[in-house]
Parts: sequence; structure tokens; C-alpha cells
Amino acid sequence: MQKIIEATDLRKEFGHLMAVDGISFDVKSGECFGILGPNGAGKTSTIRMIYGFSPMTSGRLTVFGYDINTNAPAIKSRIGICQQENSLDLDFTVKENLEIFARYFDISKKEAQKRSEKLLKFIALDRRAKAKVSELSGGLMRRLVLARALINEPDLLILDEPTTGLDPQARHQSWERLEKLKAQGLTILLTTHYMEEASRLCDRLIIIDHGRILIEGRPIDLIKKYVGHNVIEISEPSSELVAYVQEHRLDHENLVHRLLIYGQDDHLFHKISDSYCNEGCILRMATLEDVFLKLTGRDLRE
Repeated sequence: MQKIIEATDLRKEFGHLMAVDGISFDVKSGECFGILGPNGAGKTSTIRMIYGFSPMTSGRLTVFGYDINTNAPAIKSRIGICQQENSLDLDFTVKENLEIFARYFDISKKEAQKRSEKLLKFIALDRRAKAKVSELSGGLMRRLVLARALINEPDLLILDEPTTGLDPQARHQSWERLEKLKAQGLTILLTTHYMEEASRLCDRLIIIDHGRILIEGRPIDLIKKYVGHNVIEISEPSSELVAYVQEHRLDHENLVHRLLIYGQDDHLFHKISDSYCNEGCILRMATLEDVFLKLTGRDLRE
């Protein structure tokens, strides 16, 4: 399968800060590839190098087989970017925002109108085409930013936290549209803080922290490897239960007021529930969020 992105020993320094510390990965044609990590982990710095906004300090980076240092214009013409920041022009209508943006790609006026109408239908904003952007809700603006990123019919769509701040309904609608794009063969590079989003959309992903890759793989494989199928969760665990878990060397995290036991089955759950807790003890499926928190920690980041 063709590799759309190849990064080798990629580094980005800001003065004495090493934002991206020698990471290597590739993104294959037609897949959705995720970059996950806490705040300040190096996600945005990485993707900004990929679309040529920020020059890399060292390493090798190719997109569509072109070196980013020598062929940035050819690369940028084939990329659509949905950034975190809302850079829509509030003075123009919804449709005008798309048509004017199309000029950056030398798209004719007639073709820009055609594509804008098609994209507005795709994101269910065709009835608001003549509305001013300032009249839209935050969720509708995010949809419009996505449509704008598609106006040049890109071969690679880069999404930097595309659903941050959206309500659950708007987020799920966005996921459905991204799944349609993926089904059409579009290659997607995604950064997100929503683990459910990554699990649903990503074929493969990396988790990075302090500018380095911690793990890489398919979401389902990473969950099985680092957490297991199930998690037993106990609130306010007794000292006897903690001692039992430690004595039997069960894979766990002791969060003082909450105890997580990874990769366990119904038999152990019933034993613990019957012997150590009458309530506050649940058995649930393991998730990518469990993997993320286990590897990157639970402390707040600035």
C-alpha cells in the first residue's frame, strides 16, 4: 500500500524546548491515522511540520513521496487542513467563505460554486448558504471549517482536534461525515483528545508524550495488549482488597479512592464483589482511554 506520509527521526525545537523528539511513523493511502497525546505532547507541532507551516529542525519528512523541504507548494495543493482555530471570515456568508477560499487553489468561479453547493449539502448546511457566518453556532462553524478543508478535493485531510467543543449530537454527525470520506478512500490524519473518536475513526494511531512515541498500532490491539478485555473498577477500595490485589500481582492502578484492575474476567469480578465490596464495584469493557491514561498518567497538563 502506498505511503502518503513518511516521517523519520522527526525533530522540532523551540529554543531549549524539544517539542518533537525524534519520532518515526508512516501513514498509508486510504487510512485514518491518529496522533494522540496530552496537552504539550507534540501533536500540533508534528502536523504543522507535515503541512509545511512550521519547518522541522531535523529528520526526514516526505508527503506524497515529495520532500517537504523542497516541494512544499506541490504538497500543500493536495492537502486539506482543518485547524483548531476558527479562521472563518465573519463578514461573508457561509457559501462565500467556501467560494473565496477556493481562489487560493486557482479553482474557477464556476467550479468553486459547484463544489461549494456540493459540500454544503454534505455537511447539511445548504439551507444556511446565504447566512452570515456570525449567525452560526460553534458546531455549525466547525462543520463549515471541515467543508472548507475539502474545497480543493484533497488527497490528504489533516484534522487537528476537529470536534473540540461540540455537543454530543454535533460530534457524532461529524464522525458520520468523516466515515463517509474515509469510505471514499480519502487519507485522514487526525489529532484528538476524544478517545472514543480515535477508536471509532482510526485504523492505526500513535500515542506520544514529551515529544516521543510511546506506542503505535490498531486501537483494538493496543487495548488488548496494555489493558485487556475488561476492567474491574472499585470505588473506595478497602485495605484488604488492595492487599489481595498486590499479593496476587494483578495488573492494577491504585488511585486511592478508586482501584482499577485490568484484564480480568467475570470469575474474579464475582469473587471481589462478594468478598470485598457490596457496592461501588463494576465490571466494564476496556477502552482506549484506559490505555491512554495508563501510559501518560492522570495528572493535569498545562
